[in-house]
Amino acid sequence: QVQLVESGGGLVQAGDSLRLSCAASGRTFSSYAMAWFRQPLGKEREFVAAISRDLGSTAFANSVKGRFTISRDNAKNTVYLQMNTLRPEDTAVYYCAARPGLVSVVSIDYNYWGQGTQVTVSS
Repeated sequence: QVQLVESGGGLVQAGDSLRLSCAASGRTFSSYAMAWFRQPLGKEREFVAAISRDLGSTAFANSVKGRFTISRDNAKNTVYLQMNTLRPEDTAVYYCAARPGLVSVVSIDYNYWGQGTQVTVSS
């Protein structure tokens, strides 16, 4: 069992940066692929970024490529999402997710989810 708690969301202006954090419980954090998804109000949840267990590979949605980076610190059981050059269309609730094994960009592949953190980008 893994429990995930996101933090770092807030209200920012277009062009600003934010860093989201996701703290995981448990001693097997390094065995989980981690990802960020987001859900704009009234829309479907969508993939944002993912990182493999061993930091060997990452994946990004086309809409955030070049602006967002994902990283993890296995010693701190934490995964981060650095978001730069934010746009109003990045406004959403951002969720952290974990799954044992390989990275996936599909939300149903993830077993564990955090409660979400709101990111609002004003124009």
